[in-house]
Amino acid sequence: MEPLLHPNEHIETITDRLRLIVSPEHTFGTDALLLAAFSLPKRLWRVCDMGAGCGIIPFYWLARGVRQVSAVELQQKAADQMARSAALSGAQDRLQIVNADLRALQGILPEGAFDAVTMNPPYFKAGHGFQSKTEAHSIARHDTAATLEDCCAAAARLLKYGGSFSICMPPARLADAVCAMRGAGMEPKRMRFISKTADAAPWLFLLESKKGRAPGMVVEKPLALYTPNGDETPELREIAAPYRKD
Repeated sequence: MEPLLHPNEHIETITDRLRLIVSPEHTFGTDALLLAAFSLPKRLWRVCDMGAGCGIIPFYWLARGVRQVSAVELQQKAADQMARSAALSGAQDRLQIVNADLRALQGILPEGAFDAVTMNPPYFKAGHGFQSKTEAHSIARHDTAATLEDCCAAAARLLKYGGSFSICMPPARLADAVCAMRGAGMEPKRMRFISKTADAAPWLFLLESKKGRAPGMVVEKPLALYTPNGDETPELREIAAPYRKD
C-alpha cells in the first residue's frame, strides 16, 4: 500500500472532513484561493478545474458544498498526491481525478456538459519571466505544456452554452487572456483586480468568460488583500475561511 505522506509532504486541514496533502512541488498560494472563491459554483453544477495541481480549487469547492468536481492534472505526481488527499478525506466519490493533457480530453470528459471550468494557468510565456529550477514548477509557471490558447480551447470544448470559464493572471497578460477567450468563442463578462494594499497597483486579475454570450463586461470593485499595517482585510479572511482551523 502506498504511504499516506511522501518525504517533504504535510497535511493542510480544510474542514473536519477535508484534508489536503501539499508538497514543495505541488502546493497552493493566495491566487488559487482567490480564483476558487471568485468562481464558486452552485452546488449541483457540473464543474471542472484544469491544471488542478494539489487540488486546492476542487477541495475549496467541496468544502463549500459543491456535490461533484472533476480535476484535470497533467503531472502524475500531482494527480497521485491529489488522489491520496481524496482518500484521506473520504472524497473519492465526489472528486474525479483525470491525469491527462488538457489538449487531449476527448473521450475522457464529455464535451459541452460542464457548467463551469476554471484554471490557474501558467503566468508566463515560455522563455519569459523567472526561469523555474524544477520541471514541476516550470510547467506550473510557464506555458511549456499548454499555451493560454490551448487552455481556452479546452475549456470551450467542455462547457455547455452559457457556461463559464474563469482564470487568474498578472495584469501584463490581460490582453492575451481576452484575445484567447474570444478566439475560443467565450466572451469576457466579469473581471476583478487584486492588489496587495488599497493604494498599490494590481498584481493579479480574475476574469470570467461565458461561452457563446454577447459582448459586455462588468468590472467589480478591486480587492485589497492587506490593510496598511499588514493585517488581512475582512474579505480575504472570509475567502480563506475554509482553509483555516477553528
